[in-house]
Amino acid sequence: MKKVKTDLSNLNGQQKKAVVSETKRLLVLAGAGSGKTKTLLQKLIYLIEEKNVNPSNILAITFTKNAVNEMLDRLIISADDTENYREILSDKNKSAKEKDIERYFFSKKYKWIDNLTLRTFHSLCYNILRNFGVNEFDNKFKIIGETKNHQDEFTKYSATETSFEVMHKILIECCKSNNYLLDLKRYILDYLVDKIHQKNQARPNLYPEGKYYTSLNGTKVRSKSEQYISDWLYRHSIKFEYEPIINFSDFDFKPDFFIPEANLYIEHISDKSYSTKNKEDQFQKANKLLVKTYEKQTEDTALFNVTLERIVKNRLPANYHYTNALNFEEEFKFYHKEIKDFLRLALSALDLVKVENIATDLLLKKSQKDQHERVRDFYKLAIPLLKEYQKYCINKSYLDFNDMIIKTIDLFQNHKEIGDKFRQKFEYILVDEFQDVNNLQVALLKLLLTQNNQLFCVGDDWQSIYGFRGSNVDYIVNFESYFQHSKTIKLNMNYRSTEHIVSASNEVIKNNKFKVEKNIQSFKKSDNKINIFAGQDENENLDYVAAEVKKLILKGYLREDILFLYRRSKMFNPYLDRMKQEKLSVTGKTIHASKGLEAKAVFIIGLTEGNGGFPDIWMEDRIFQAIKISNHDLLFEEERRLFYVAITRAKDELFLITEKGNESSFLKEIPDNFTHKANSSFNPIIEHNTCKFCKNQIDKKFVFCPYCGEKQIEPN
Repeated sequence: MKKVKTDLSNLNGQQKKAVVSETKRLLVLAGAGSGKTKTLLQKLIYLIEEKNVNPSNILAITFTKNAVNEMLDRLIISADDTENYREILSDKNKSAKEKDIERYFFSKKYKWIDNLTLRTFHSLCYNILRNFGVNEFDNKFKIIGETKNHQDEFTKYSATETSFEVMHKILIECCKSNNYLLDLKRYILDYLVDKIHQKNQARPNLYPEGKYYTSLNGTKVRSKSEQYISDWLYRHSIKFEYEPIINFSDFDFKPDFFIPEANLYIEHISDKSYSTKNKEDQFQKANKLLVKTYEKQTEDTALFNVTLERIVKNRLPANYHYTNALNFEEEFKFYHKEIKDFLRLALSALDLVKVENIATDLLLKKSQKDQHERVRDFYKLAIPLLKEYQKYCINKSYLDFNDMIIKTIDLFQNHKEIGDKFRQKFEYILVDEFQDVNNLQVALLKLLLTQNNQLFCVGDDWQSIYGFRGSNVDYIVNFESYFQHSKTIKLNMNYRSTEHIVSASNEVIKNNKFKVEKNIQSFKKSDNKINIFAGQDENENLDYVAAEVKKLILKGYLREDILFLYRRSKMFNPYLDRMKQEKLSVTGKTIHASKGLEAKAVFIIGLTEGNGGFPDIWMEDRIFQAIKISNHDLLFEEERRLFYVAITRAKDELFLITEKGNESSFLKEIPDNFTHKANSSFNPIIEHNTCKFCKNQIDKKFVFCPYCGEKQIEPN
């Protein structure tokens, strides 16, 4: 078995200290560009070569398949004396699939690499359940997700239906109950169509004649109480007309409701109602029945139901049918988009429920204490869906990505012999990007640990940017409280970026309170300062960026040397169009997608304040607060960490693009001595001349100098 001789001479002191450490619980806290993956891989090689650890006893775990491939590539290159594999990777004529095949065969060629367990969290759990999980779940399970196609080893076992399709199917089944269907329709109309929880009165054009509320049969009415009456009639299959124009004798008027089959008129009285005396006179003259309901009665829905039954039902024919089977497609034929939005919200809630490990019954109970009707109504509808969805997936032998971790945890907890097998097998557990772990992943790691095996975690709390996916930065910030008797080694040398970029990133992140203190130094020295440009409008920014890209190309920069980063994808569209017009080729990534990348020159665009800019704090829908409380300050700190990640992608040159007068607050956190500002200049409000005699500056329109009194110009 060919091994690679451990050469620690290319490591700095802190990296070497981490590699040779015997500490059972070690966190390597690595700043951006500090060689954390290199350190982890060197640790792995050191264990095999110097400590004679069997490769099969090592688990190296990370988050994405790309990260796994990168680790494999580095290990293969370190073992391949022929340099053939390095040439294969750099061959631009080979497709990604061809390189995957080469990677597979080269891994098999070197048995010490092949015998390693180098996995993502999901692929680790997938293989454990597939091979050992039969006592906990069907080991012929299929993977269900947002799409039907999954990558790599998951492809063969992908479910034939998506999570959305299953949830939609379950919704239709639930809607076979008239009560559920009508409650759902009420929710859709109130919160996704009328949006009554927002100030719909501020949009009068959408609601003519002040009719802000939509009843179940689509009728627009003026108040919640009138909507309740309309819905009660619809729920009981009683036909009605809203505000029909009638004239019994003297004038036209509109009673609130007319029920033809009962020959009955209803007038609902509130403090906003006009006097009904004249209307009542007309009813008496025509000998027509008018019944009044009152706003006070609506405060008790049970009492109001009895009132409506007494008023209406007694006047209908004895054989009247009060219930008709309702049809899902018919009821929601105009609301397909809203149904999709509701289901996606339910799926997001389910995902968070799994990550936070909350029982659905407990969630329902908690949600019903929320002060907002919208939140309470959502969970009344969503919880039955979530329960049925989980039952359906179990019945069909489906697991999603969170389920795979959950079921592996259950397997280890419920079947000790299986857990022991893996605890004994993995003597060394190496975790990359530890700042991105969530509750489930940490629970799994803890179940793999014993007093004897070693946990080696590498990560950077300053680069924790996936809170919206459920990652919890507290696990790395307070590592010692989760893993007893642990130690931390800090890697403080940045080998990627120049000193101005590193210093600026340090100054920015200092403003975060929830972090581990580090003092990152730059290995690269350069006089290049950070370029900040504030145009008066987008066109000026486009002109500036296009000109700077041309300069970089003239200096010999290639396409892959220039990277555009942005908070939201739509920010890049004008720049992409301009680059195409100028026949310039630029790579664009959201900052989240840029994690792990680097480029010689980086342009960060859209650095404005407020809505649509950066920071862009998105307080999640109140609905999710029933599962996990959001904290504004922590969200703001994650935005700052995102800015830190963006800055530290740049190796040599960094361009920060903003707008004059609307600069991002993050830019103010970078000291002036690290930057070169090329702001767009305003035209002067007052144009000046110099007095010919006293040399003071004066308005060019002045005839006489206000300082010395000498005549300057002849008046027109």
